[in-house]
Amino acid sequence: MTDPIRVDLHVHSLHSPDSRLTLDEIAGRLSYAGLRGFAVTDHNSVAGHRELPALRARYPGYLIVPGIEVSTREGHLLVYGIADVPPPRRPIEETLRWANEHGGVAVLSHPFRLSHGVGRRVAESAAVPALETVNGHSSAIVNAKAELVAARRHLGSTGGSDVHEITDLGRAFTEVPAETESVEELLEAIRRGRTSGGGESLRWPGRLRLVFRTAGLRVARGFRPV
Repeated sequence: MTDPIRVDLHVHSLHSPDSRLTLDEIAGRLSYAGLRGFAVTDHNSVAGHRELPALRARYPGYLIVPGIEVSTREGHLLVYGIADVPPPRRPIEETLRWANEHGGVAVLSHPFRLSHGVGRRVAESAAVPALETVNGHSSAIVNAKAELVAARRHLGSTGGSDVHEITDLGRAFTEVPAETESVEELLEAIRRGRTSGGGESLRWPGRLRLVFRTAGLRVARGFRPV
């Protein structure tokens, strides 16, 4: 039996206000991280998408997914396979309708995280095919809550490192069927609940470092939310 393919479906580049990574830098580390692809999920921006054709040409054989992490009124939402930015800071049900109308696939990102998570009510009811059950910047408890809800709702699961620094790439990942050969096939696997999240949660030393880093970046951008 062929092993599933691993991709990191939560990656931030310099087109996010809290990352300085170039997409070429990220793609160049995929093999080292044991990945066959990644999703560009910048905060409320698809600016990086214009780089994807050239990136795919330089790194053939990898699955490079256009996506976004959009800020809704309730919390953050990952949307894959869209070309435009959903209206930010709208009710999540409205954003989900927008994503469906534009051919996107929506996944709740780190739903139980205190900061930017949508919370239990939305996690239990939102019309999504999958939850992000392993986020590389979330605690084991937070990730376990998401995994439990996904299992109870018979949803698929995804994993993503929530990359803002290159060493985090691949900390968490999504496993997709081995026969997946294109971005559209990957998106269809998410739609059908045929993906699973894996990888590592963030332990206390890393969480403490992340708190200080996040606070510093928030001050630097004038306390504007992401």
